[in-house]
Amino acid sequence: MVPPRSVLRARAILRDAFKPAWDAVSGNLVVAVMKATRYFSADKTASAFARITRAIGPRLSEHRIGRDNLAAAFPEKSPEEIDAILGEVWANLGRVAAEFAHLDHIWDYEPSHPQDSRIELTQDTIDKFAVLREDGKGALVFASHLANWELPALAGPAHGLDCAILFRRPNVAAVDRAVQNIRRVNMGTMIATTPDAPYKLAEALNNGVHVGMLVDQYFGRGVDVTFFGRTTKANPLLARLVRQVDVPIYGVRVVRLPGHRFRAELSDEVKPVRDASGKVDIQGTMQAVTSVIEGWVREHPEQWLWLHRRWR
Repeated sequence: MVPPRSVLRARAILRDAFKPAWDAVSGNLVVAVMKATRYFSADKTASAFARITRAIGPRLSEHRIGRDNLAAAFPEKSPEEIDAILGEVWANLGRVAAEFAHLDHIWDYEPSHPQDSRIELTQDTIDKFAVLREDGKGALVFASHLANWELPALAGPAHGLDCAILFRRPNVAAVDRAVQNIRRVNMGTMIATTPDAPYKLAEALNNGVHVGMLVDQYFGRGVDVTFFGRTTKANPLLARLVRQVDVPIYGVRVVRLPGHRFRAELSDEVKPVRDASGKVDIQGTMQAVTSVIEGWVREHPEQWLWLHRRWR
């Protein structure tokens, strides 16, 4: 039975009244956990968090979303295979949460001793970073929610690139301040998703800055693209920027390896799709970017964040 309208209204009033207090309590709790995590080994904490999220995740509503997404994307996989992938997805999420508190030192790459480094780079990727650093112009660099999706933002500054990162602020002020303090290290200029963000990003590109952004989430006002054979919507901002400022497009992904290590890879240049007049085609360019990301996810489905509604 549906509750009377007066009951629903009363619930809404109570929810709105208690929301600021709840946000403050939950926000301060998150901040306390992040601060406490810094006192412990990043690797041991990541393993502990992975066990926790692997145990709790299947009890949450997002687990059903993830199962539905995986079943639609990989119809050839058995329910047991889907559940195995989802278990790793939850474990990866726990590791990301633990590693976030250690972002200021987790990018560990020593060219003279790569075998002892946390980050693994191929020579091809090193060469591509050198080209970006020395070509004297900006670039658009996209990433996805794969492995630890905070790490791609560390790759550019670690290789001497002047970078700007588009990010969405957390809703809770206390969490926002803590996150900004952590992200302030080694990530370049942080640009929030405010109405003037496109202007700031275009200005950065014109000044030779390398602009990075995550582009694999559903965007209601976006353009239609095909992802795993199903239509979804992608944020067109990247394509609109390259239409406005003629710069190259690259993708960067980080793959999680055994032993708490990562491999960072820079893709080949992704050429924008153009119409008959030579103008950048927004939908076509975002489809090209989405296809690259699909290839990444197909290779490592257990490391992508299947827990959000990518298709609607």
